[in-house]
Amino acid sequence: MNGITLALSKGRIFDETLPLLAAAGIEPTDDPETSRKLILGTNRDDVRLVIVRASDVPTYVQYGAADLGIAGKDVLLEHGGAGLYQPLDLRIARCRLCVAAPVGFDYAAAVRQGARLRVATKYIHTAREHFAAKGVHVDLIKLYGSMELAPLVGLADAIVDLVSSGGTLRANNLQEVEEIMPISSRLIVNQAALKLKRALLQPLLDAFAGAVAGAAA
Repeated sequence: MNGITLALSKGRIFDETLPLLAAAGIEPTDDPETSRKLILGTNRDDVRLVIVRASDVPTYVQYGAADLGIAGKDVLLEHGGAGLYQPLDLRIARCRLCVAAPVGFDYAAAVRQGARLRVATKYIHTAREHFAAKGVHVDLIKLYGSMELAPLVGLADAIVDLVSSGGTLRANNLQEVEEIMPISSRLIVNQAALKLKRALLQPLLDAFAGAVAGAAA
């Protein structure tokens, strides 16, 4: 396609991207929550959206199947970010990456005593770096969902996961014991596309930057 392909995931990121697209004069012709289409047209003939899993957005952009995409910092840290230009923190889909453990578990003492913790997470790379920097020995167990269940059934001592309101943790008798980092979504661009399609991409990047600056003002 000679136009622009933007990779997005369903849900919160898509919803919070709509105002940014509108600022750039782009409106999707379908709602991904109700449409079965994986490629969505827009009101502009030269812009289309591809709907992929959040964790796959960097891969589509890295290999040029999409010219740009929107992905959480958590996803980008796990992916590694090779071959991706990250020009803009969009400040959307904000949350935090945290360590959580059952209420009553003395996490600080366990860490201080050099105990070997079992930690369940889908953020293996980020969790490994975090605990290594603290000198804490951990056995990391990779899970893809329902992270809160792991400590409840004895699979893990703690979890590393995204937390927004903390409601799910509280409902499962867990609590945050450490924040690793704040998370928000980033605009990512294929480096080759930035050179070959700069005339098409630059106005879009400028519109996104303007919308983000306006929202922060």
